[in-house]
Amino acid sequence: MQAWGLPTFEGLRPSAPFPTRSGLLGLLGACLGIARNQRQCLQQLADSVHFAVRCDAHGAHSPVNLTDFHTVKDAREKQSGLKQHDTILTRREYLCDASFTVAVWSDTAQDYSVQQLSEAVKKPVFTPCLGRRSCPLTKPLFHSIQEADTPFAALSVALPGTGAVYSEVPLSGKERRLSVRDEPLYHLPRQFARRAWYVIQEEAPCS
Repeated sequence: MQAWGLPTFEGLRPSAPFPTRSGLLGLLGACLGIARNQRQCLQQLADSVHFAVRCDAHGAHSPVNLTDFHTVKDAREKQSGLKQHDTILTRREYLCDASFTVAVWSDTAQDYSVQQLSEAVKKPVFTPCLGRRSCPLTKPLFHSIQEADTPFAALSVALPGTGAVYSEVPLSGKERRLSVRDEPLYHLPRQFARRAWYVIQEEAPCS
């Protein structure tokens, strides 16, 4: 089970169909041992890394969505509403049987290098999870360090996958562009900016 929450209010927390930037930054931050109140360190991490994600589960093993309910206090059910001090029922969406391969790269002279990140995911300080604490890992995070010209080439080194590939950088400039609000604004509590993912490979048809 995984949950890559999209920005919303407490009445419904949908999951994105692939790991979001905010979720991946949170996962790396946990591995590095960065606490939630260390905003400068979190911002340095966000400024250091980029991601590309390949969806590996497809065809007969396509992921399914599961909706569970929780009780939440002091929540807003919608944007126009004020905080309610009564406890409300809310819905949480999860992805089941989904598998992803993620390429992570770091700009030169940034605060966190690929080597630092690889050591952190091998020996995490805090327990990493897939979007929510109730979603533990089923296998180790680290695969390998690769030298590649593009994130697509780096992903191809891992086990073959024919699912969609989403990248934070375009390759040809002709990719389909998705606008997603998943860039954390660490100076504001639980606020996110809108940014782009580029679909550099579409989902292959089922055989």
